[in-house]
Order: sequence, then C-alpha cells, then structure tokens
Amino acid sequence: MDRPLRLISTNPVEELARTVEALLVVASAPLTVAELAEATADATERVGASLELLGERYREGRSGIVLEHVAGGYAFRASRAAAEACARLYERPIERGLSQAALETLAIVAYLGPCSRPDIARIRGVNVDGVVAGLVDRGLVSESGRDADLGAVRYRTTPLFERVFGLGSLSELPRLDDLGADVTEIRGRLETVAEKRPA
Repeated sequence: MDRPLRLISTNPVEELARTVEALLVVASAPLTVAELAEATADATERVGASLELLGERYREGRSGIVLEHVAGGYAFRASRAAAEACARLYERPIERGLSQAALETLAIVAYLGPCSRPDIARIRGVNVDGVVAGLVDRGLVSESGRDADLGAVRYRTTPLFERVFGLGSLSELPRLDDLGADVTEIRGRLETVAEKRPA
C-alpha cells in the first residue's frame, strides 16, 4: 500500500525560518534582525517571528544546537550537553580558559573601555603588555583609537567577547554594586583612571 506523501509546509513564516536558519549556519558572526531582514529581503517583523520559531526548535535540552541572542545578534552554538565533545573535535585557544591576569584585564576593558595599556596597568599595578597582546590574539579585545594626550592605543572588547561570555551587549554586564564582593577599592581605581582620561 502506498504511503501518502507528506507535503512540506507552505506556511510563509516556516519557509522564512528555513532561510534564516541557513543564514545563521553559514554566518561567521551573530546576525542582527536587520541583517537577516536585508539578506532575506523580508520584513523585520516576519524575521522576528521566524527567529521565535527557530528558538523553540533549537532550545537547550531539545537539540544539540541552540539558537542564542548574543553580541547584539543571533547565532547557533553547541548545547551544553554537546560542548565537551565539540571542544575535543575543534579546540580553539579561547576555549582553553583564561588566566586570572587575563580575566582581570578583560574585566577592566569591559567596564572602562576603551582604555589604554597604561590605564590598565595603573589599575592592576603590574605590566599588562603581554596580557593585552594575548587578549588581542584571541580576538576578545581590539584597538579602538589612540589616547589624545599620550598617543597610547586604546582597547575595547569585541563582539566575540560578548558571544563567549553570553552577553547580548555590554549593558548586560553585572553592576559592580551587585557583585557582593569588596569592590570599593576597585571602583575607586576605575573612577580615578576614568577621571584622568580625556573624554
């Protein structure tokens, strides 16, 4: 007995979701709704609806691939359950972890950036040239102009930083007041450097 053919859905949002899904698979960085709308030549509202559909299809616990809103756009990542196997298959330097010095430097750039190496060194109290160079190599920070007075290169975090740390934007960083630790000294040092920097 012949089995009936299963028709592919003609729902326009589902069709658009398939195209959006393909764009996210081939993209090397998160794509914004506007970028997806431009690439699909479709309305942002419909792209948003297709992302909701994909978000349900590719959510944690349901799929080995998860759709996430990160670094101001949308991207696929491996699920937590599959992350270890993926790391064994394709290990990048950024996935090998960051030293305490790198994490401290990264936090300063994230909260104070753009800032220069001398700014970071004043806050940390040690030379940071090697640490900053390492963060640049990993793609977590990048150059962002020069200090008007000293001509020192200033650094800011990158979209990769937001993606690695699961942030939609830097505004999602926890406030220093919310960290619960003794941050009075850190805040004072940040404010001192910020006051000395040109606007």
